[in-house]
Amino acid sequence: KEITHNEALARVDALLHPVVEGKAESPPTLLAADVGQCWLVDDGAIGEWQGKAGQIAYWTGGSWRYIDSPQAMWVRNIATATNLVRIGNEWIEPPVIANPQSGPVIDIEARAAIVTLLSHFRTIGQLMP
Repeated sequence: KEITHNEALARVDALLHPVVEGKAESPPTLLAADVGQCWLVDDGAIGEWQGKAGQIAYWTGGSWRYIDSPQAMWVRNIATATNLVRIGNEWIEPPVIANPQSGPVIDIEARAAIVTLLSHFRTIGQLMP
């Protein structure tokens, strides 16, 4: 039961605050001290990661474990300083939405409200800056 419990804790650790180091096609060389590092397995994965494309690979100190994440799961990609969301079998960045600039009728209050909402969503990582 200790092994099952420890495996569950490792999965919880990887999923509770999902942060990945980046995307890769092959496992990086890691040490036991790198426990907890997570990576997104890219298309065309080779070696230990072959057949694991789209999954989150997390390092337990001696081996890799894999998580087939649910739809609409968000992760933070440290390498690109962006958030990614799982749609279908791919990890995509949220859309970039520009602030309103002009139009036939300019409504200053509505524009200010839209800019505030967009700023908030960018701050919490739901939209790209």
